[in-house]
This record gives sequence, structure tokens and C-alpha cells, in this order.
Amino acid sequence: MQLSKFSIGVGDRFAHQGEAQLKAVIRAQQSGLDICPVWNKSNREHTYTHTSPADVRNAADAAVKKLGYTGKYFVDADHINLNTVEPFVETADFFTLDVAAFIGKPSENEEVEKFILSCKKYLGELKIDGIEKQIIVTENLLREVAQKFLAAAQHAAEIYNYLAEKKGKGNFITEVSMDEVETPQTPVDMFFILKMLADKGVPAQTIAPKFTGRFNKGVDYVGDLRQFAREFEDDVLVIDFAIKEFCLPAELKLSIHSGSDKFSIYPIMAAVLEKHHKGLHLKTAGTTWLEEVIGLAKAGGEALDVAKEIYANSFDKRDELCAPYADVIDIDSEKLPSVAEVNNWTSEKFVNSLRHIQTNADYNPNFRQLIHVAYKIAADMGKKYTFMLEKYSEIIGKCVEENIYERHLLKLM
Repeated sequence: MQLSKFSIGVGDRFAHQGEAQLKAVIRAQQSGLDICPVWNKSNREHTYTHTSPADVRNAADAAVKKLGYTGKYFVDADHINLNTVEPFVETADFFTLDVAAFIGKPSENEEVEKFILSCKKYLGELKIDGIEKQIIVTENLLREVAQKFLAAAQHAAEIYNYLAEKKGKGNFITEVSMDEVETPQTPVDMFFILKMLADKGVPAQTIAPKFTGRFNKGVDYVGDLRQFAREFEDDVLVIDFAIKEFCLPAELKLSIHSGSDKFSIYPIMAAVLEKHHKGLHLKTAGTTWLEEVIGLAKAGGEALDVAKEIYANSFDKRDELCAPYADVIDIDSEKLPSVAEVNNWTSEKFVNSLRHIQTNADYNPNFRQLIHVAYKIAADMGKKYTFMLEKYSEIIGKCVEENIYERHLLKLM
């Protein structure tokens, strides 16, 4: 299996927006972008929304059938490890192997020394076409990289081998995710991580590193754009070199996790990818859930009341909701509106506060991030929430489609 040059991971928390998401992808294809959709949902999200991996497959297949779509599409077992992968085996054909928890865990000295020995040819100056900064590889550097990443690569291999046995080699897409950590991986780290994966027989087709700066959920990138530009291009060049050096899959490309709404880096990525004729996997994750709430608020009346109820409950439970996402949100509680204040908002005020249009004076990134992690509140509302999704599906669907196509995909073209 192979992805298109570009692919977009679209989360659909409540499995009601598959058609709207697919419509956005079809519009992008018609505009000339070689892209395919990947419906993704993690074990944590399934737990919160009381769903199963089969629900994602069924929703994706239903959307494809309804729209008569004949292109590539995939279902991603998002952020799985060896303990959580089993329920996804039957219905997923894209697996995001999350090995971040194994970064920094010790490996056997024999394994470390074996890796260092295998890298002897890279000692001294490592030259990678396009990277101007001098890269000096020492034995100490190799030992540090091995001690930091070998255990993670080993865990990736264990998950991959399990999947290969269950599904057969070549019958699924393999992504390796290392993004949910504090310390970014350098391009040098990336080079030797890819060697480790190749040595262990993991044919990664996408890899999600941690970049400098913050990739908070649902809001723009926070960091030095020039530094990001250097890191992103260097990683693209490293991947291109590693594909040839280690016989990795020719389609191997970067994956940007929490890539939704990082609008300031989109022009940078688009320029680099066009320059080097490369593709990208972009995960938009919970943006669709936010568009559902925006659509309800836009509909007004009883739908707006439900949107306000979601905020009221999330405000009261904000510590509980934010805890699992502490590394990828940055909420200033003092800048959150009170429940009483929101209850008096008009439909327009609610929409403008939540929708990610930074030039709008009402836009509140703190409000947006809290709603982003509050999908558990809607899940606990059960049919009360899903009934509203069905009743106001036309309004919500337009919001979802517009968000993916106009705010995301158009910026990559």
C-alpha cells in the first residue's frame, strides 16, 4: 500500500462528518492536489466517545460509497503501541506507531555498541546534499543517539512485526511517531533514527518528529518561524538521503502531527515541498469536532444552547479535561470567559470566539483550546448531542468542508 503524494489525517470524533471531509478532499483533488484522506482515531478518543475502531471504518466506507469516491483512502489506528494495537488490526490499514514513551529508555550495552559499530562509515563529516551546516559525527554522538532512540526503534519494530504477522507485509501503511516529547529531534537524530528503523526492518512511510516550537491543539504554531523553516527543510533533505542510503520506502515523507491550524508554517512547508518535489502527511485531528460546535452555534436556538452547555460543563471540568493534553495545550484560565458571560452570547459572538480567524477581534485561543479537549463532554451527552448533529447536518457539514479545504488544503497548494 502507498499513500498519495499528500495525505490528510482527518479525525471525526462522532463519525458524522465523513462526507463533508471527503468533499473537501475531492475539491482539493479537482484543484490539482495529489492527496488522499486518512480517517484517524486513537485508543484514547475511542475510550472517551464510547466507540470502537470498526465505527471509523464503517463511517469512512459509508462516506466513500455515498459520494461514489474511487480514489485511495485509509483508516488510521492513531497513536497505538503494543498494548493497544490489537482492537485496530482488523479494520485499520494505516498504523501510527507511537514510540515517544520509549525515547530515553535504556538499551542493552551490546545493542548500543553494535549500532555504533554499524555507523563507523559516518564518523567525521557527514555530507547531505542541500544541508550547508557542517555535520560532524563522533563516537560520543552515536552513543548518545543510540542511548536515546534505540529502545524506541525496537518498540516500533515489535509493533510492526506484530502487524506484519497479522495482516501481511505490504497490506498497511506504517507511520512512526516521536512528536509527543519535550525535546525536539535534530536532523542528525532523524538520520540515525531512520537507520535504526531500517536496521530493524521497519519500512516507515511517514515519520512524525518533534519540531522546535509549540504545536498546541487547534491553534497556530508558536515559535521561531525561521528556525522551523531550517529544521523542516533539513528533515526533508535527510529523509531523501536516508531513503537511498538505507533502502527505505521511496514514498517516505514527513508527518506533521497537531498540524491543524498551524497556518503560519503552511507557506513555509508548501515552498519547501515544492522546491524538493516532496509530499506531506498532515494530521488535522480535532478540528472537525470544533467545526461541529461552531456549526451548532451558527444554527442558533436549541443548537446554540447545546454549544453553550458544552462550554459550561467543560469550564467546570477544565482541569480534568486538560490533564491528558497538558503538553499540547496552553490555556490562560484568566482569559477564559465565564459561563454566565457565554450564556449571554449571541450566535455570532460564540462562532467568532471559537473559529480560528485571528484577525477577528472576538477570537479567543484559550476558549478554542478548551473546547478542543472537551469532546468527552459531548460524548457524555449521548443522543442529545448526536441528534443535534443530524438535525443541523447541512450547516455543520458546510463548516467542516470549508475548514478543511479553504483553511488547510488550499494553503498547501
